[in-house]
Amino acid sequence: MEPLMAVVIGVIYSAAIYMMLRRSIVKLVIGLMLLSNGANLLIFTSAGLTRGAPPLIPEGLSAPLGDVADPLPQALVLTAIVIAFGVLSFAVVLIRRAYEIVRADDLDKMKDTDT
Repeated sequence: MEPLMAVVIGVIYSAAIYMMLRRSIVKLVIGLMLLSNGANLLIFTSAGLTRGAPPLIPEGLSAPLGDVADPLPQALVLTAIVIAFGVLSFAVVLIRRAYEIVRADDLDKMKDTDT
């Protein structure tokens, strides 16, 4: 499963970089979204893809019984999802405002304006 996930992560990263190198600002934001999703998958894959029970320790024991899921990568990815959503919503508002002023989606046309 890990080699397949490595290929999927590589494809997502390459698609994100391709989209970020386009001139359209909307494609830039789509590339940022793909990049954040690829980073989340990378965190999950590097932590190990094992299915297990929640990491709860029964009363009277010092360690959990059987295989348990690691909660740290889950917490990191959850935090990354929230941060990515905030950045994405800010970027969408910024794009909308820039489009209202410039009336263009092309980054080269936006660079030439001095308003």
